[in-house]
Amino acid sequence: MKLVEALGADGGVVSVVGAGGKKTTLYALAERTDRAVVTATVRIPIFDERVADVVVTDAPRTAVEDATAWPLGVVPERERTDRYRGYDPATVTALGDDSPADVVLVKADGARTRLLKAPDRNEPQIPAGTDTVVPIASARVVGKPLDAEHVHRPELVAELTGREEGETIRPVDVATVLASERGGRKRVPGGATVVPVVNMVDDTDLEATGREVARAVLERADVPRVVLARMVAPEPVVAVVD
Repeated sequence: MKLVEALGADGGVVSVVGAGGKKTTLYALAERTDRAVVTATVRIPIFDERVADVVVTDAPRTAVEDATAWPLGVVPERERTDRYRGYDPATVTALGDDSPADVVLVKADGARTRLLKAPDRNEPQIPAGTDTVVPIASARVVGKPLDAEHVHRPELVAELTGREEGETIRPVDVATVLASERGGRKRVPGGATVVPVVNMVDDTDLEATGREVARAVLERADVPRVVLARMVAPEPVVAVVD
């Protein structure tokens, strides 16, 4: 199964949350879609080199309608030299309504380059018009300590999993976070499809780990499938577990 089909990202608004490859996933999807828009509801690092053009605008709909090069990035402001600010979620919902783009791809929370995360009380910022939510975690976090070096907000992950900070992260812990309505399925709009991803599946050992995570997710959440991926690969989908 190809990436766009596997993630249910062939149309509408797709919001990506979690840790361990959100931005890479957005860009991989954008590269494989004829008319993709990349945007955010939170801060996003400068990504001009990953798309054909980035338009900084308070009128993203107009920018999309006038686009001649794809994929297109739209953002409201360059906040610093290294990052853009994101739109209000309602603006992104409006952008997705009868959009001239094939798909609107949204970074909907942050993780500070960690491999796993749980959202705080203000996260994620998922637009109400989202059709598909893609929660991500890295297979590489299994076997690592539950600490701030590897996990964004380790205290919240500890609360979700019942583990102590500093303990070794198990596949079931990653699955619990991805499947939880206080974790990867937090604030999913009614009617949206959730397709969890275990990313950074770089070898056969990590694939075995990913499959263990996927089976545990399917035991805990009503999702159609879990995708194992290596988003930096030419063919990112390693396996689909359903």
